[in-house]
Amino acid sequence: MKKLLPVVLAVFALALTSCAKPAATATDAGKAAAGLPDLAGRVIKAVTENAYTPLNFVDPKTGKAVGWEYDAVNEIAKRLNAKVQWSVSSWDTMIQSVRAGQFDVGMDGITINDERRKEVDFSDSYLTSEQFMLVRADEGRFTDEKTFGADKKLLIGAQAGTTNFYVAVNNVLDGNEKNPRVKLFETFGASVQALISGDVDMVLLDKASSAGYIGANSGKLKLIGGPLGSEDFGFIFTPKSDLVAPFNAALKAMKDDGTLTALGKTWFFDYYNTSK
Repeated sequence: MKKLLPVVLAVFALALTSCAKPAATATDAGKAAAGLPDLAGRVIKAVTENAYTPLNFVDPKTGKAVGWEYDAVNEIAKRLNAKVQWSVSSWDTMIQSVRAGQFDVGMDGITINDERRKEVDFSDSYLTSEQFMLVRADEGRFTDEKTFGADKKLLIGAQAGTTNFYVAVNNVLDGNEKNPRVKLFETFGASVQALISGDVDMVLLDKASSAGYIGANSGKLKLIGGPLGSEDFGFIFTPKSDLVAPFNAALKAMKDDGTLTALGKTWFFDYYNTSK
């Protein structure tokens, strides 16, 4: 997107196994994992949106904030001997608030790009994903971006300021950001609910998050057509933050020891079976 891949590290695989957290790893809560920087109990101020399933959202069954990004950052902090202080922010203010130092790290399926690099620092990519057309399961009026674009009655649901919005405008419509066929919503979740209820006809969403919505709405949604864009997600930091290198080191360790694969199996529903 913010908010994305051909092959996702082996990170996001097979099944959304409910909203349970993965089994605890062997790291010791009181000290940094071997070979990683020790932040000596430092409190890291983290911010997310709680509106981007399955990366960050509120579990309707428990009312608790959960998701891949929560589990990943909590694990990173544990390995670095740090603590996380979580906050919630709207997407439209997140980058600015991290840039200003209100928070140390932000996450919301944020696409790494040169424009944003001028505002904040990025971690290494933790997910690469392609963008697909998410539609209702019984959709038969169009099969790809060309047939969608040709039917002037069809509407797109999007979140303003996201890369998904720009890919939709430039690859499906006429490049006009004010095209009335684009209906804007405050969150991705709201746009998906509008799709399910029939208020819009398509939402362009990264493959990984689409998998989460498909799993959470069994039999109601599907992906069609081919990928319309490919993007890398990263955590964002205040410029020149001393947390970038420790986060990257922890991410690498989690990839190497299989923790990222375990997180993918926990949070992403049938990821590979949603590809086209």
